[in-house]
Amino acid sequence: MRRKEKEIKDTKEIEKILEEASVCRLAMVDGDKPYIVPMNFGYRDGILFFHSAKQGRKIDLIKKNPNVCFEVDQLIRFKKAKMACEWGLEYKSVIGSGRALLLDNIEEKIKSLHIIMSQYSQRTFEYPDEMLEKTLVIKIVIDRITGKQS
Repeated sequence: MRRKEKEIKDTKEIEKILEEASVCRLAMVDGDKPYIVPMNFGYRDGILFFHSAKQGRKIDLIKKNPNVCFEVDQLIRFKKAKMACEWGLEYKSVIGSGRALLLDNIEEKIKSLHIIMSQYSQRTFEYPDEMLEKTLVIKIVIDRITGKQS
């Protein structure tokens, strides 16, 4: 990171940003181009979980190359000023990478879906068998992570 004074080094603070985020942008490799999608997700103990349909561009790309990157952020406030170049943004963000695994085992999917739903709600949910059959879970074990604030 070029601006070391903006780096978040405290792992607890990085985890707090992940735990409070509602959207995670997941980036994959499509040939020589990046492909990124905003997704709802769950985070627990250094692992990200996403749910997906079993088919589609995202799944095809992960099967070809499981190396992924992700980003979450918290917008705190816009900093307004008289001069355009003095405007700014106060935020916290986390960027990391890992290797995506596709989970299709029913028990693994249920555990993962509970983690995803706990990101947004304290309720306990049940998942109909027909939906579980149509769903795939993307599990990412994080291997690199950085935090930044401005």
